[in-house]
Amino acid sequence: MNGLTRLLFFGNYFYGFCAIALSIEANLQQHIPLNSITYYLFVFAATVLYYTHAYISEPVTDPLHHNKRAAWYAKNRVLIGWSQLALTIVCLTTGSYLLRENWKNLLHLEGWRWLLVLIFPIVAALYYGSVSPGSSTRNLRRNGWLKPFVIGFVWAGAVTVYPVIFSDMEHNRLDPPDLFMFLLTLKNLMYITMLCIMFDIKDYAADHNSQLKTFVVRYGLRFTIFSLLIPLSLAGLAVFLVFTSIRGFPLPTILINMIPFLLLITVAYSMHRRKSILYYLAIIDGLMLVKAICGIAGMIFIK
Repeated sequence: MNGLTRLLFFGNYFYGFCAIALSIEANLQQHIPLNSITYYLFVFAATVLYYTHAYISEPVTDPLHHNKRAAWYAKNRVLIGWSQLALTIVCLTTGSYLLRENWKNLLHLEGWRWLLVLIFPIVAALYYGSVSPGSSTRNLRRNGWLKPFVIGFVWAGAVTVYPVIFSDMEHNRLDPPDLFMFLLTLKNLMYITMLCIMFDIKDYAADHNSQLKTFVVRYGLRFTIFSLLIPLSLAGLAVFLVFTSIRGFPLPTILINMIPFLLLITVAYSMHRRKSILYYLAIIDGLMLVKAICGIAGMIFIK
């Protein structure tokens, strides 16, 4: 893995690109106008900042070289510090601009829209339990079975609900939520939750030693793959087929959007063999980008 690839994946920039792509996919599938470039810059910066938050506090220990990601952060602390500073400036600048341009619309949001605006960042904050990295032990991150669902919930809100709310404000629209939006959010929640559970397989040894009861620690690898990952992936596919039937998507769109779910099942089946950190970062997390690309591509068949 070369330096640029490490920076892209270890530095969490890849997550930022995934967040933008999934947001665009959600807008197109819900027939909502795309957001402004400022909004996408804010989403990118906020996503990278949030994910990097978990790693900048990793302690430097003797066996650090066994954890390639932790070793990379220890070696590049100065670079990451400057990156976090730059991203914070971008986040504050774009966030201030969005607030200035939309403050009147924000003041007139209904109660349920405010609930949608606030619930996802609140849950995201509770995931860490503190704004200071590593200072809190009572957080949702320490609940092994709940952790993937929390991550899936926050991602689903960030890339499915938020783009619609801000697009409505930017274009002076107030479209009420419908069943399709709920099903799309549920589909994204289930899809990303499955990716998180697969990622926990990588951390099986560390989670077992720290007594973090993830699904794979609690129930074992075989049960996690064949009784959890694959069935829930099929359930996510079923949800997708339901909302495509509601919207009357053409067959090419349906087939293209089935690709990520079929790949998800294939990758889940392959998890019974130990994989490298690059596999987890590039292949498993890459399924988020694949999903977004397929979703966007599938919309070209919608007239």
